[in-house]
Amino acid sequence: MSTAVAPKGLEGIVATTSSICWIDGDAGVLSYRGIDIHELADKSTFEETTYLLWNGTLPTASELAAFTKELADARELDPAILALMKSVPAYASPMEVLRTAVSLCSIYDVDEKDSSHSANIRKSYRLTAQIAMIVAMFDRNRKGKSVVQADKSLSHAANFLWMLNGERPSDTATRALDIALILHADHELNASTFAARVIAATLSDMHSAITGAIGALKGPLHGGANEATMKLLFAIEKAGADPVEYVKAMFARKEKISGFGHRVYHTEDPRATHLRRMSQELGQAAGNTKWFDMSSKIEQFVKGEKKLNANVDFYSASTYTTLGIDIDLFTPIFAVSRISGWAAHVIEQHDDNRLIRPRADYTGPAYPVTYVPVGER
Repeated sequence: MSTAVAPKGLEGIVATTSSICWIDGDAGVLSYRGIDIHELADKSTFEETTYLLWNGTLPTASELAAFTKELADARELDPAILALMKSVPAYASPMEVLRTAVSLCSIYDVDEKDSSHSANIRKSYRLTAQIAMIVAMFDRNRKGKSVVQADKSLSHAANFLWMLNGERPSDTATRALDIALILHADHELNASTFAARVIAATLSDMHSAITGAIGALKGPLHGGANEATMKLLFAIEKAGADPVEYVKAMFARKEKISGFGHRVYHTEDPRATHLRRMSQELGQAAGNTKWFDMSSKIEQFVKGEKKLNANVDFYSASTYTTLGIDIDLFTPIFAVSRISGWAAHVIEQHDDNRLIRPRADYTGPAYPVTYVPVGER
């Protein structure tokens, strides 16, 4: 038995070295490869941010053009994946379908058995394109709508909205989703990313690692907070209640309000800063700011009452809903973005690998315990 006990949930434990993402929870800083998330959200695109995560530096104009073309050209799915999505029942959750489809994609990937750096980059292009396609196509399939073919002339965000809704997205909607994808692209060793790195450390392949990451993201403690936030807003609207009074009653019943507080940040989640603005701007563009208005009232009350800040999930809920996205697609869209970070971490793990094999602090009966034959028990 060890004398040093790791904190529950490994909170604060440094598990590896990485050059991908740096967070200062006390100062509210999130950066990719040293570049502040605020700069990326204001000035960059998802494609450029993904290049940064995979390659370590911002691309030149020609490198970005080549990267964008490569990502767009990867928007293809084997007919077997399309058949799978048509065969599953409409009541299947999108995360279940995404997890299964990504695993199946490995069989049809030309680099399936190659985990070299260059092959991992090629797989990353394909998986980034395919995950977005799978989410959009399954949603249309389950609603009895015809599948919309990918448009390789569109950006990653615009093409996703095009395939999801069958309509050309507005510049406002495209930019809003693009920023949301940038904000969710990576977040150091969160549960799903750590799961991906543990799998990759066994020298398993990229698809296995990403499938495991999706499985971790599916858990409500990781990927479900914005869904819970939107369900709360819907419940308040249905009840015709005042948002603050509704939340007061929840606090009185000792119920948790999703979308507040963060394991890492002790000040405002820097991603929430942008999503708050996006929620308001999208509502104004749509001529209906009710979701933003309700969210703002709740945020001000919770911050004053409980001293808790809104996190990335709180305003992403109203942002996605204003974009016309169903609640059960919120977590899959997280994956549409986070695949860029997951892939970066798998590449980094494979490039300098060591099996991740921590120990547990044993709390069972003291050794030795005598074995008692079954007839004497």
